[in-house]
Parts: sequence; C-alpha cells; structure tokens
Amino acid sequence: MKPEKRYYQDLREFIGVLEENGKLVRIKREINKDTELHPLVRWQFRGLEEEDRKAFLFENVTDSKNRKYRGSVLVSGLAGSAAIYCLGVGCEPGEVADRWLYAMDHPLEPEWVRHGPVMEEIHRGSDLLRHGGFAEFPIPISTPGFDNGPYITGGHWITKDPETGHRNVGNYRGLIRGPGLSGLMMGTPQDISSHWEKCRKLGRPLEVAVAVGAVPAVSYAATQKVPPTMDELSLAGGLIREPIQVVKCQTVDLEVPASSEIVFEGIIPTSYLEEEGPFGESMGVVDPRTLSPVFELTCISHRKTPVWVSIISQLTPSESSKIKAMGMSTLIYRYLHKKGFTSVLEVSLMEPLVNLRPYVVLRMRKKDHQEPWEVMQALLDYGDRVGKLVITVDEDINPADPVAVIWAITHRSQPHKDIKIVGDRPFGATPIGIVTSHPSSRYDSQESSLLIDATRKSDFPPLSLPKKEFMERARVIWEELGLPELKPQEPWHGYLLGLWPEDLEEEARLAAAGEYDQLEEKLKSTRVPVGEDDTLGSLRAKWGTTHSGRAE
Repeated sequence: MKPEKRYYQDLREFIGVLEENGKLVRIKREINKDTELHPLVRWQFRGLEEEDRKAFLFENVTDSKNRKYRGSVLVSGLAGSAAIYCLGVGCEPGEVADRWLYAMDHPLEPEWVRHGPVMEEIHRGSDLLRHGGFAEFPIPISTPGFDNGPYITGGHWITKDPETGHRNVGNYRGLIRGPGLSGLMMGTPQDISSHWEKCRKLGRPLEVAVAVGAVPAVSYAATQKVPPTMDELSLAGGLIREPIQVVKCQTVDLEVPASSEIVFEGIIPTSYLEEEGPFGESMGVVDPRTLSPVFELTCISHRKTPVWVSIISQLTPSESSKIKAMGMSTLIYRYLHKKGFTSVLEVSLMEPLVNLRPYVVLRMRKKDHQEPWEVMQALLDYGDRVGKLVITVDEDINPADPVAVIWAITHRSQPHKDIKIVGDRPFGATPIGIVTSHPSSRYDSQESSLLIDATRKSDFPPLSLPKKEFMERARVIWEELGLPELKPQEPWHGYLLGLWPEDLEEEARLAAAGEYDQLEEKLKSTRVPVGEDDTLGSLRAKWGTTHSGRAE
C-alpha cells in the first residue's frame, strides 16, 4: 500500500520542493539587503506574467555597510504566484477552496513536543544581544527610498487573550529600531489590539512571540481574517490535515511552531506608544508615521544558518496580496452561506492595483429581486475593510473578468434604481484615510460603500453569439487547421436568457439546416400597411405592445 503523503516537516523541505518544480531561483551573487534585494524581486510583479513568477532564495546577503550575514533570505516563497501557494498547501489549484472550507470546520489542535529545530541556538539573559539581537539577521528594507529601516514582514505574532486564553496568530509589520526593540503596526479592530487593550486595563504588558520561517500553512492561516475564537495554529493544522508541532517558549507563556527558522520572544508594554513608519503599503501608497506599540525583546531562538522569510508587499499585485487572495474569497463565501445566503455561487476579489478588499463581485442565482441587496449588506457586515465597491451579478457572468462585470452593470442595471450608497463606513485599504487629516486634503472624514445590483430584473433575449454546439465544432476545425492556441474568454457561446419565442427558435433551426428559403412567405404574412398619419416610430410602438421582445 502506498503511504499517505505527509506535509512538509519544515520550511527547508518546502524550499526543496519549490526547486524540484522549477519555482525557485537561487541567487548566489552578493546582494545588498538594504537597496537591491526587494527591488530585484519586485520586478517580477511589474514585468512578468503570474505563471512566470518564482521564489527567490538569496544566499550571499550583505548590507549598505558591507556586513556579511549568516543564513539566507527567502522572498516570494510563500505566494509569489498561485502555483507557489498551491505547492505550499500541498494541493491542486482546484482544491484550495475545499481545503479552506474543510479547515474552518475541522481545525486540528497543535501537537506539543519537548524540542524542535528552532531551539538549535538560544540567546537570552546576558547573552540576548551578544550576536546583535535583531541585527544578527538579514532583514531587508522593503521599499528602498521611502522606508526608514528594515521591517519584519513575514513574522507571525502570537499572543493570547488574557481573559479567555484564546491564542491568536497574526501577520503584522515590525520596524527594527534597535538590537532589542521593534515597532508593531497593529490596526483596530484586530485580535492582537484587543489583547493589548485587555492587558492595559489589567495593568500589565502583553506577552508575544514572533515566529519567522514556519511551515507555509502557518503563514497562510496567519494572514486570513477568522473569528477571534479560532486558533490560527489549529486552522493551519486543519488546512494540511496534520497537527502543527509546537514547543514552549523560553521567557513567555506561549507556544510556537517547533520547526520555525527564528522565534523572537518578548513583551509589548501597555504603558506607552511610539511613532512607527513609514512603510510602503499594499494600498498603493506609503503609509506615514502613526502611534503604535513597541516590542521589547527577551529571547531569541533560531536554527543554525537560518532562513529569513520576507513577504513582498507594497503596490499590488504582490506576494502579500496573493497570499490573502487565495483564501479570503472562500472565507467570505463561507460566511455568507453561514448567514443563509446559499444563492451566492462565487465571491471574487480584484488583486491587481485594487488590493482585493475594496472591490467585491458576488456571483449569484438570486431567489428574488430583494436578495442582492440583502447579500451586499451582509458582505459589509463581514468587516476587515471589505467592500467599498460591491456588485452582484447573475450566474452567467464571470465575476473575475472586470470587462464582463462592466458589461453586466451597463446592460442589466438602471443607476436610478440599482445603485445605493451606504454611508458611515470604516476606511478601507485605500490612501484616503491617510490623507483626510492633512490640511491640503479635499477628502472628509466620512467613508462610504457603493452597492450595485447588476443582476437581470427581467428575462432577456439570447446572448448574441453562435450557440455552443456551433462554436465547439468550429474549434475542432480551428485546431485541425493548426491555428494559434485558443484561450477562451467567457462568454464564448450564445445561450438563452429567458425571452425567446418558440417561432424564432424554429426559424433559427431551419436557417442552420439551410431551409431559410421558407422564411419569405412567413414574413410576408406579417406585413403592416402604412397609413397617411403613421410614422415609423408610431407603428413600431404599436407593434411592440403585441410583439414584446422582437422590436429593436
């Protein structure tokens, strides 16, 4: 019997699989992490098709002061493309949604072990900063020319609710500001900010551990919005159907993935905040300074010659937008179905430039004409800054094709009836919220969402393309002729939309059979005399009242 395939034991095994599948580029040339590393990888997001993107492993890293670093840096290795992401989950592209749906309903508790690879070297107490603290690792500058220092971008911040003990694992950025200090950009509302607020009221700091270089499933779980009671380590276990092995931390009461490359332990004081930023954000602009908590280091544990993982973010498309995109639409879909909206067939988020969350298209088989509005309101209630522009479309519209969506809006909706603006909304992932308080801003402090019902409100005549059987036959001929490879775009054939009389169906059948010579006599029987006071418009109007659907 063939043994069941197990998941990766650590990040290094996954890197090997990337290489075996032609998805890894090893860079042995000396690369400056402060000025060259991220810009080099950025080019593939601005100059290549997605299927050509790869993971980059930098094995000879230096900085602007010519310092040499032990270990390597992996960028674009978690979600540089959908293909890389699927390798990280260990499934085929068509199985990703089912994996997420299964994981949400079947989380798997982590498995505690006494020792793990991340404990190969431990620095604490008087030894904590002997190797440089944060400076021991080749942490890149993400947006050279705008960022004010290296940032932790692929670190998963692990905390516990001080009241309930529920664990949270989230992905946040952290500005390196000294050997033992980093910033932490945590928005509100987020689980970690809720934990921080509860600790503040209790008059104590929040304990935290930051895991870098865990197995990919942990990264995928940490970057998605899930209910506060959902433990992301358990979610990661459900995603791969194996428990994530964890070890106890050295100086805080937390558990971390045992095979992590690096773990930082420490506290986040609740007695003060400091300015943090700027940082190039996925919304497409640089996020200036804001007041944020500070992370004080108490222990470092890491593997020998560790792999630092950096997630490339900034303007979308990026690794950070792809890692979010692969699971987010499925989680929203699940949320809407849990709310009773089983008529929703697909949730589509736009990635390039738009940054996923603001633009949402809901493909549905609506039960009645009111349901699209109810579904769109439920989507806004999902939170996580989702939905500045929300559009519902029929089941025959491809929601991932912006042209098809615009076609539905322009041909199936009436703006005075089918568009609503919902006010008093939180600012989404756009630059507007950043500039509202600036003296020169023309924006105010209110935000809103635009809802468009682009579903059909009545039956329509058929789509004006040849029927499916004729297009399929023509494709066979196309291929026999050796013409260029086709990449069909929906819609590629005509289909019924409800309004099509039987006599017109019969005429089309006869025409395809070459029997169109019978049409002359039939059309003669439809002759209408034109009176002295008649006009073309008046006759067509009169005719249209009794021949609905046939007038141009």
